Amino acid sequence: MSALDSVAEVLIDPDGLYKYILVRLSAEPLEPGRYRDIVRGTSSAEFHNHIFEKLDPEMQALGLKCKCLGGGKIEHNSKDKKIRVFGESTGYGKADHSITAEKLRNKYGDYEVVWSDEKK
Repeated sequence: MSALDSVAEVLIDPDGLYKYILVRLSAEPLEPGRYRDIVRGTSSAEFHNHIFEKLDPEMQALGLKCKCLGGGKIEHNSKDKKIRVFGESTGYGKADHSITAEKLRNKYGDYEVVWSDEKK
């Protein structure tokens, strides 16, 4: 398994309302043109860049490059099995929430996952 394939596609907190980022990982120059988009979200981050600043050195250690594609917020309710994706990052801009929602549906197949371009 390559380093790119070994990284979890989605890592988010189990409950709450918190910031998230959509990040593109690449293994260049070893695998030019090959990339993988991942979702990271946590309530421990006050700002979106705090998530990126933690993730980037971890990925560099695996030989991967990170590029933040944007951010937003996730509202995760594990009791009701619902996830809502919305909002934007002041620093990184708005992530493509449709991509994020698709990745969340892949991980949480029995959840209702919705997204919108609303800011709140």
